[in-house]
Amino acid sequence: MKPFLLVFFGGGIGSVLRYWISKSLNTYYSNFYLGTFLVNIIGCLLIGLLLGLSLKNNLIGQNQTLLLATGFCGGFTTFSTFALEGHLLLKETNLFYFSFHAISSIAIGILAVSLGLYICRLL
Repeated sequence: MKPFLLVFFGGGIGSVLRYWISKSLNTYYSNFYLGTFLVNIIGCLLIGLLLGLSLKNNLIGQNQTLLLATGFCGGFTTFSTFALEGHLLLKETNLFYFSFHAISSIAIGILAVSLGLYICRLL
């Protein structure tokens, strides 16, 4: 039961924070959805750092990984909103912004995970 509660609480905190950031930033940049982009990139960096710390000499344990990586990062990041916003950009026939948003989100997200893991290797 404890693992479910850790994921539940971490996910709740991550979801609320994502909502606040997205609500604050997505209204200012209607063609790019900056809030969603930032939470996804920050979440990618965080999960890279957390899993890197978990793998390196067990610096964080299984409970912390469940709370922070699975729960918080899972609730904080959002693929479904990313996909919806991509759909909306395509519906508006805004191919440039759709392409920029999709390619930069995926490429920078993968780089952020890699950066997090790399930083942990240096520690």
